[in-house]
Amino acid sequence: MPSPGEGKGKLSVVGTGPGPLEQMTGRALAAIRAAEYVVGNRTYLEAIRPLLLGKQVRESSMGKEVERAKEAVELAASHTVALVSGGDPGVYGMAGIVLEVLERTGLVVDVEVVPGVTAATAAASLAGSPLSGDFAVVSLSDLLTPWEVIESRLDAAFSMGVPVVLYNPRSRGRPGHFGRAMAIARKHRAGETPVAVVRNAFREGEECLFTTLAGIGKMEDRVDMHTTVIVGGEESRFWRCGEDVKGIITPRGYHRKYLY
Repeated sequence: MPSPGEGKGKLSVVGTGPGPLEQMTGRALAAIRAAEYVVGNRTYLEAIRPLLLGKQVRESSMGKEVERAKEAVELAASHTVALVSGGDPGVYGMAGIVLEVLERTGLVVDVEVVPGVTAATAAASLAGSPLSGDFAVVSLSDLLTPWEVIESRLDAAFSMGVPVVLYNPRSRGRPGHFGRAMAIARKHRAGETPVAVVRNAFREGEECLFTTLAGIGKMEDRVDMHTTVIVGGEESRFWRCGEDVKGIITPRGYHRKYLY
């Protein structure tokens, strides 16, 4: 391996979006096709298997993010490498740890972060237009962030009156976090606030359900790590065609300025 400062390779940290190839950007597809090595979590690699023919593939499991970043950086010292990350690599993805690892190695490597469709926007597209203006995103995973900090962030986010998107809302190891998050939401939002529960967006088993903040407790068993939950803001409302709820709209403010 080249000594520090001799790096001549390239590292692309690539967002693969929700999973299907048609949800990836052209730049993401090109970066993977140009790579000699493709590194990633085996779940995300499986979703892009058709792109991996002829590639050197290095796969690992969840929880091995630091090791994965180190391997990608070392390979990129002299090779063209694509490190894949589900969704957008800069939103709860691999971009941050890759840049930290690269910074500490002292290697000079050409690195780019290739954006992808993150869970918030994927879920929102299936739920109407709940994120038309300002919104907040909070992950309920306490693997890297203490729960006390998450609770403080939830309280601040819901107090702003904007829609709040919850990532990693519920798992077997922390089944109570989602209920506690909803209790914080109810401190700041009315019970009729619309809520979208989107599971497996653009993947097999896709499901988009609508309820209210008062009724979300009845849907808690549908919420897991494959789910993104969107809690509407103070102006959010259900979008209806006739009597049927088709989604959620959060008006951006056009109604205050224009007639339509």
